[in-house]
Amino acid sequence: MSEREPFLYGMDDTPTCPRGRVKEGRPLSIIDERLIYLEPLQLGKGSHSPPNNGLVRACVMEAVAYVAGEPFSDHPECASPVLGAFLRTWNDSLPDEDRQMLKPLIPRLVGTKASARVEEKRAWMAIDWLARECAPAFLRLAGLTEHAETLEGLAALTTAKRAEKARPQLDAAWDAAWDAAGDAAWAAAWAAAGAAAAAAAAAAARDAAGAAARDAAGDAARAAARAAAGAALEPTVKQVQKSALLLVDRMIEAR
Repeated sequence: MSEREPFLYGMDDTPTCPRGRVKEGRPLSIIDERLIYLEPLQLGKGSHSPPNNGLVRACVMEAVAYVAGEPFSDHPECASPVLGAFLRTWNDSLPDEDRQMLKPLIPRLVGTKASARVEEKRAWMAIDWLARECAPAFLRLAGLTEHAETLEGLAALTTAKRAEKARPQLDAAWDAAWDAAGDAAWAAAWAAAGAAAAAAAAAAARDAAGAAARDAAGDAARAAARAAAGAALEPTVKQVQKSALLLVDRMIEAR
């Protein structure tokens, strides 16, 4: 087997292989021989030195660059900048044990860089998830069920117009959560993926309405988590982590 195996293309020039997509008319590929290093790989926080003999420790995006044969960096050219922003932040906020759940994403991220339209779509997906899934989970935990249900019932935040329309409900949820906030360890909520979603949204959201929706939803999630009892936080954190993995899956598949 050659070190680099090109992808197969269909009649519409779309790769039929699930590992990659087209970048500027060129097929993207993975160095298959490097995939064996993913199993023992320990994902770590922050940046790491380039590997000398196999990959032992890296952040999730450095591992993407490695298997793609790019210069060792946490900003691989082959990957979506929105997904990269999400995963760099999430990687660094997770505890060591939880961080390892990101490993299966590594080969799937090769070739995800897409057009500006698709990247903006992904950013709106992150904003929508933050507002209608992440924030409600912590609002409900804090006893703010009515506000949680209100956010869950919003129309999907896919445009600036929808985000502007949802702003009053997002602000109301933040106000209620802030009023209820105590001294609980709310930082665990943001580590669950909220900061990652905000970073992803910031990577491509080009208008004030999108930024405002992102900030309001994020503030609501943080304050609601702070209002919840620390011991009761873990099940919701795990729930949000699973939801965030599904979000990443949807963003990878976005066209």
